[in-house]
This record gives sequence, C-alpha cells and structure tokens, in this order.
Amino acid sequence: MKIAILSKNPKLYSTSRLVEAAKEKNHDVVVINPLKCVIELEKKNPRIFYNGYYVEDIDAIIPRIGASDTYYGTAVVRQFEMMKAFSVIESQALIRSRDKLRSLQILAKAGVGLPKTVFTNFTKDVEHVVDSVGGAPLILKLLEGTQGLGVVLAETKNAATSVIEAFNGLKARVIAQQFIQESDGTDIRVFVVDGSIVGAMKRQGKKGEFRSNLHRGGTASIIKLSDQEELTALKAAKAIGLGVAGVDIIQSDSGPMVLEVNSSPGLEGIEKATEKDIAKEIIKYIERNV
Repeated sequence: MKIAILSKNPKLYSTSRLVEAAKEKNHDVVVINPLKCVIELEKKNPRIFYNGYYVEDIDAIIPRIGASDTYYGTAVVRQFEMMKAFSVIESQALIRSRDKLRSLQILAKAGVGLPKTVFTNFTKDVEHVVDSVGGAPLILKLLEGTQGLGVVLAETKNAATSVIEAFNGLKARVIAQQFIQESDGTDIRVFVVDGSIVGAMKRQGKKGEFRSNLHRGGTASIIKLSDQEELTALKAAKAIGLGVAGVDIIQSDSGPMVLEVNSSPGLEGIEKATEKDIAKEIIKYIERNV
C-alpha cells in the first residue's frame, strides 16, 4: 500500500512517527507538503502535480494540516479524495473541526456537554455577554486561535468588558465561555481512532497558568477515563465526523465538558504519557479501510 502523509515538515515528531509506523508494516510512504501541491482539474481527471511530477497510485493519506493552512490544505485533501485515496481525516470533517463556532454548534446539537458559550457579531451589549456565561471569571477566545494562543482569562467583569470591546474594535471575532473553576488548570486529551479510544492523558498547566497546553509548559500523565468521559469523547469525535481526533475534555461538577475536537492532534505528548504506539493504530485504521 502507498500512503502519503500531508505535512510541511517531515522532521516533526508526529510525521516521523507515522512514517516509521507505516514502514514497520511494509507500506510505501511519502511525505508531501500540501502547500506545494498544484491542483489540476478537468472532467473526470483530477490530478496533483508536486515537485516536478504527477502524484499517482496513492492508496491513503494522513492529513497533518496546520490551522493557518486549513483553506489550501483542505483543498488538497479534497483533491486526493477525488482521486479515490482514503483519508483518515475527511475534508469536510477537517473544515468542521477548524471552525470553532460551527463545531460547538454541532456538539451542542449532538447533546455533548459543553461550557456555556456566547458568540456575537460585535454587539455593544457586552455586559449581557458576560452575564450570560455566568459572569467573571470567564474565558475569551479568538475564533482563529490555536495551541492556547488567543485565549484570555478575564478575572473581573470590568476586565471582560474591556477585552471584548477591544476585540470588537479590532473586528476580531471572539467567543465568551464559562470558566470551570473546579478544573483547576487541567484537562484531558482523549485520542480517538476509528471510533475507539486508543489513549488518554491528563494535562496540567504550569503554576499560575489556566491553559494546560503542553506547548505552553504543561505536563502530561496517564489517566483512566470514567465511563462518562469515554462516552463524551466518542460522541464528540463522531459528531464532527473525524476518524482520528484529539478530544479535549475538562472535568466539572456537572460532568465532563468538551473544549475542542482537534483534527490534527500531536502524537508526542500522548505517546510519551501513555507509552502506547498511537501511530501504529492510525496505520491499522488505514489497513482496515483500504
């Protein structure tokens, strides 16, 4: 089988691990930078030109598309789908996951637990927005933020209204979200592959930091999920339509709540915390479907 990993950097941990896992299973594997692909369209003959040749005979792709590259990266994924390649992340699911508001709407409709969230079109009634999510402290998130960037903890009502007004003035779209005090700077990353949980870790933010992202100095440890946490993670991944997903959950007094469903979850933190071969599980997922 010939597998293409769509990644800008073959040296990244996740990319190199996927290459290693594919080779261990005796598959041909190539790393393709999706931003350097040329998409060619004509009747019944979709093609991709890359590094001086046409890409052919790809059986499956593993998209590792960065958030800033979503538009063109998704177009490349869609082109491979038109060329009959199996994608572990479908193009439409990738788009859903990258639109924070849309993904939250989908999760809410599916009955998944969420922190109360409010989104407006630059409203002047900012005090109502703050009150709607239970008042201060509250979380404010830029719709385009990733890895904890563009996320602000507003500890007072005055601070919250000032930040919202500032974002409104910059025409930056922001969502306000209930702050779950009892989570205490921790969350759970659940790794889902093909409708099954293959690993889970608890992430703890560094002292004084409300964000638990490993990129921001957080630490990870293995965790045993409750039945409700397992069900929540699986339900969230299914609702967004992702074959491979990193579901971020916080523990609250009213049960597990989903913060985000990530379509390009990193492998380094989860593999080191759980000591599981997650990359191999993704390759096995391809084998079951191609």
